[in-house]
Order: sequence, then structure tokens, then C-alpha cells
Amino acid sequence: MRRPGCLGAAEGRRSAGYPKGRRRRAEIVEAAFAKFASVGYRNASMVQIAADCGVSRMGLAHHFPTKEALLAAVLEERDRVNGELFFAGFDATADGLDYFSRLARLVEYNATVPELVSLYAMLSVEVADPAHPAHAYLVERYTRIRRDIRDALEELHARGLVRPGTSVAGAESDLMALIDGLQVQWLLDPASVDMGARFRQRLSEMLLVEVP
Repeated sequence: MRRPGCLGAAEGRRSAGYPKGRRRRAEIVEAAFAKFASVGYRNASMVQIAADCGVSRMGLAHHFPTKEALLAAVLEERDRVNGELFFAGFDATADGLDYFSRLARLVEYNATVPELVSLYAMLSVEVADPAHPAHAYLVERYTRIRRDIRDALEELHARGLVRPGTSVAGAESDLMALIDGLQVQWLLDPASVDMGARFRQRLSEMLLVEVP
């Protein structure tokens, strides 16, 4: 059974099966992304998003019947883009250094996309409520990233590349907290926080090799 608020495969094909439909759908997703990032998911309305991308409310509903379906599409698109840019073909269990190189480049890249950083900062506050439609998504996302960081650290530890005295137990949560905290500080005062440099500095304090 399809989850409420999610487009089924047939519905997705009908709404995005033609070039014009795919273009319009992409425009709606981008408009929703900007709106969610600026005012938060709860404060954004479908009427506002429709106006932002120049379609009627009914036209928006043709592609995305609910706001929940639209949020899911925004998050899926952001994951797709980041996956293609940074994580295609990676295996944290096989090469921890390669994984951290990819993750460090992603942290640096985030400084060029403030709307994306703002979106996740907004959601991280809102989704504490289990009823929020993105709650399960962000729980799974944090679980997945922590697992990848843990796998990468364990692989490097097995190769003797972790500095003596550095505990890898629980370090995945510490690194995620560092990334999140840097992003919030950067949103507040971009000129005073270099997210990529601070993250690489922390890795250099943990590892005996430089992250490329």
C-alpha cells in the first residue's frame, strides 16, 4: 500500500512523462526548495509556492497533490544531486580516506549553497516532532551518515592511520555535531566561519594522514 502523501509510480510518470511536464515539475521543486529554506516547511504554503513558480494551485496539485509529497521530492532531489557530485561509487568500509575526502568536499561545497544549508537547519528544528513528514527521512539520513563515518574510521583504524590516543567510539556523532554546528554558525556569520577548513582541521587532529 502506498504511504499517504506520496506519489505512486504511475502518478509520477503521468505528471512527469513529457519534457514540458518534467520541466514544470523541476521548476516547482526548485521553488519549493527556496521557500522551505527561507521560511521553513510549516510556514510555507502551497499557494505561495504555486505563485513563486507561476502556476495555479490546481496546476501545482497536478504534479504534487500534497505538501508532504512536494517536500519528499525536494529532499530526494537534493540527495540525488549530492550523491552524483560527491558519493557516486564510494565504499566507506573499503577506503576511509576516500570517504572523508568526499565528505570534506561536500562540507566545502555547502558554503556555496546557503539555501541548502538553511533548509536542513530549518528542518532539524522542525522534525523533532515525530509527526513532521520529514522526521523519518532525517532520522534515517543521520543514521546512514553516522554509519558511513563509523565505517570509514574503523577502516582507517585497522590500517593504523588513526592518531594514537584517539577514540573512534562515538566519534561519528561528534563529527556530525561539528558539521551541524559549523553550518549554523556559518549561516549566522559566513565571513567568520570557514566550514571546510574547520572540518579538515578536526580530521587532521584525528588522523595520521592528510585528507586530500
